Amino acid sequence: MSAVHAWERRGAQAWLLRPVAALFGLLAAARRLAYARGWRRTDRLPVPVIVVGNVIAGGAGKTPVVIALVRHLQARGLPVGVISRGHGRRTRDGRAVAADSDPRDVGDEPLLIHRATGAPLVVDADRAAAGRRLLTLHPEVRVVVADDGLQHLALGRDIEICVFDDRGVGNGWLLPAGPLREPWPRRCNLVLHTGERPAFAGHRGHRRLADVALDREGRKVPLASLAARDDLAAVAGIARPERFFDMLRARGLSLRTCIALPDHHDFSGWTPPPGLQLLCTEKDAAKLWPVAPTALAVPLQFDIDPAFFAALDARLSSFDGFQAA
Repeated sequence: MSAVHAWERRGAQAWLLRPVAALFGLLAAARRLAYARGWRRTDRLPVPVIVVGNVIAGGAGKTPVVIALVRHLQARGLPVGVISRGHGRRTRDGRAVAADSDPRDVGDEPLLIHRATGAPLVVDADRAAAGRRLLTLHPEVRVVVADDGLQHLALGRDIEICVFDDRGVGNGWLLPAGPLREPWPRRCNLVLHTGERPAFAGHRGHRRLADVALDREGRKVPLASLAARDDLAAVAGIARPERFFDMLRARGLSLRTCIALPDHHDFSGWTPPPGLQLLCTEKDAAKLWPVAPTALAVPLQFDIDPAFFAALDARLSSFDGFQAA
């Protein structure tokens, strides 16, 4: 049984790992206490910081939330920038992300966010350092969105958004006995559910595939035009690839094969199956196209209930001198 499936219930495997989870919990609690008491330093940026993250491991749809959030702030006329660790990249230094950046150098999710929003974005394992670099390069930025970093307590934050999918909190236990990175419930400003069956109270978001796929040159291919084909193969290097496969099937596509790869897979040396039309996620596309130039990327569209943005805007308006341009 995989760890992900074991985390869904309190079975034998989870019980065996409970002592390790207890130790993990003690270490995490000691770390939180150190920051709360000021024994470890928290760096604050001179502009409001919104942290979007998960308390559950394994991907809960955080990246589409970040993109939707940035677009909302931009629509309000607010200059917004993004910071991220850049998980899975091969580099260690802090750096700005450009539209033509190699995803292996900046991370696939930061590149997707930048390309989808045009917002300035800096990656650095030290999120506060990323924020300072971002504001140096773009002093016009008035609000910073931190992609992930909920447990990165060295970065001060003004608004925390916890993202959940249909798993909720799983079996409710900490890693490695369960999926939780920290105990839940915890204090946060907003809870957002990205799945169809929220496990507890919070705002809702709705995921769906776009009506078109994109080729390497950005040309649009109607998804409906692929429904009659019998040579389709889907590939995904994301946390939960089966969700992408299921969404393709729900749009009436017949998939001859589905290829699930590890999250953040870089596709170096990967050989695509011959004679098949590949479909991939936008997150994978930039890494896949060098080895499979005819692959089609199917964007994910994510719509968030207006009440969520109303609550967010109300919190932002509480900051002194903080107004939409």
